[in-house]
Amino acid sequence: MRPRDRWMLAGGRWSQGTGDETFTVTDPATGEPLGVVAASSAADVDTAVAAARGAAPGWAATPAAERGAALHAAARAVEERMDELAALVTAEMGKPTGDALGGVEAGIGTLRQYAELGPLHGGRSLQGGRDAADFMVREPWGVVAAITPWNDPVAIACGLVGAAVATGNAVVHKPSERTPHTGAMLAELVAGCLPDGVLNMVTGGGAVGEALAGHAGADVVAHVGSTRAGRRIAELAARTGARTLLENGGADPLIVDAGVDPSWAAGQAALGCFANAGQICTSVERIYVHEAVAEPFLDALAARARNLRTGPGASPSTELGPLVDERHRTRVHQQVEKALADGARALAGARLPEGPGCFYPATVLAGCADHMAIMAEETFGPVAPVRTVAGFEQALEAANRSHYGLAATVLTRDMAHAQAAWRTLEAGTVKINAVFGGAPGGAATPRRASGGGFGYGPELLDEMTAVKVVHVQAAP
Repeated sequence: MRPRDRWMLAGGRWSQGTGDETFTVTDPATGEPLGVVAASSAADVDTAVAAARGAAPGWAATPAAERGAALHAAARAVEERMDELAALVTAEMGKPTGDALGGVEAGIGTLRQYAELGPLHGGRSLQGGRDAADFMVREPWGVVAAITPWNDPVAIACGLVGAAVATGNAVVHKPSERTPHTGAMLAELVAGCLPDGVLNMVTGGGAVGEALAGHAGADVVAHVGSTRAGRRIAELAARTGARTLLENGGADPLIVDAGVDPSWAAGQAALGCFANAGQICTSVERIYVHEAVAEPFLDALAARARNLRTGPGASPSTELGPLVDERHRTRVHQQVEKALADGARALAGARLPEGPGCFYPATVLAGCADHMAIMAEETFGPVAPVRTVAGFEQALEAANRSHYGLAATVLTRDMAHAQAAWRTLEAGTVKINAVFGGAPGGAATPRRASGGGFGYGPELLDEMTAVKVVHVQAAP
């Protein structure tokens, strides 16, 4: 069991670490402090990586079925404490309780998925001479540094850690400094089902992340988070030769075609823009609506924004919780104010509310243009910036005019348009007539500034392993 004042896990032992810096975590709904956390030092990162390096050979040699059984045990351990874990998510980043539970359930499912797929993951034989054997085998890289975000801290961590552990790697995990209590509890539950040193954890902000990403002992650096952080991680990993898996930010477009029901389309847009207060990697960040349905669509979207029930995530009636902290709220509001100054019109929201907490209203902006930062950059807040277009082709061109390429959504009744959309849109994921959803096991590679490499699905097991070609021939 982890002592409450210890925030570093290395080699199966929780400790206070050697760092002398602390930071305070606050509840974004009330501003009240949740706890004071000790940040890890560079020496602590060395210790955690060394522990992972020491555990890696033994874990790689463990039969895959045993590794799978350990992950199944970890999934059960998380499931037994899921209510507590979800409550920590809500307290630390404000996510409504139902959504927080959904994230934990997704994490449990991911652990089970990799527990089953890990033992089945292998190489292939090659067609060589009859006097020889040729085959390709997959082997763990060794040490995986996993740096995960605050917006879905359990599901994403379970994905990266689960895939790495299932394939025989040891892990050093750094959860976001905004959700350290969640990260520590998850590490306690999962590491308790694994041999000492297979899962280690360090805590802190950007300096700790840089020390881990640039560590010579890390073979793979897997990161989900902001574009700025992802670029810095890529730069640091390039110096050591570590493999990188990056899911950075996005400015995901939503196209609303002529002929769709504007009320239904507004519901999809509201879900895409306002779920989790817009703090989802694949949130809708910009909307292109056909002029034929623009007016009723905007009216319906603004009405939905005004009618969302805002409140603390712990309240059962809350539909729109707070943003994660005051710094992030300030950034979101600055983008909105800049858009208004550049000619956008606010149909809902766009004003800082009075009172405690980091709440921000669901905001709808009409008259937006592609050059505005609100359309070009990631906002990561409950903001729906809308540009009216004259035709579907114009919308496709505008949607592709971005340095991001994470995901995109198209709402249309025209199957020819749907076909053209998924063929044309330069994004890792294209969704037709649903802003969220999809079959289990889907995996895509982000494009351009949004990152690279598979971060989900069975393909993530490939990313966590190196391929070796073996040729065996009898001596003469």
